[in-house]
Amino acid sequence: MTPMADEIKSLSDLKSAVGTEGAAVSEDTITLDRPVSTEAPVYEQKRDELGRSYATGKRKDAIARVWVKPGKGTITVNGRDVTKYFARPVLQMVINQPFTVANVAGQFDVVCTVVGGGLSGQAGAVKHGISKALSHYDPSVRPALKKAGFLTRDPRVVERKKYGKAKARKSFQFSKR
Repeated sequence: MTPMADEIKSLSDLKSAVGTEGAAVSEDTITLDRPVSTEAPVYEQKRDELGRSYATGKRKDAIARVWVKPGKGTITVNGRDVTKYFARPVLQMVINQPFTVANVAGQFDVVCTVVGGGLSGQAGAVKHGISKALSHYDPSVRPALKKAGFLTRDPRVVERKKYGKAKARKSFQFSKR
């Protein structure tokens, strides 16, 4: 007979209640039969034959293909300078955030192509792509970018319109008569 949940007071009671299949149970520790790796994963550099790193960044409906290579710090978006393509200073600041977090401002040239979405989504996609490409080029900057949240794709997208609704959730005006 196995003891009830309120009757289990010690590890030995738990051992008799659960059994010892799959785990070695002692009074001090509970260990699994298989070894548990405590080492952090090792990331390798990913560069092409021209010394560039490539990554794809996404935000909302925008998709950015980004190439990063050592240089003077010029950023080109769809063949235009970043200050011309993203005229608002806030969007330029968003794009430069990965460089400031990784402490490599002015050391890399960026060439990217962006499609879809609006300017805000495109700036977020370029930021995501630059962050991923920097982590591919130099894996030592990955922890700083990961801690800042730049390597995680923002999953928020526009909700689709439903049948019988004016928009995604908005209903048509109700008329009592």
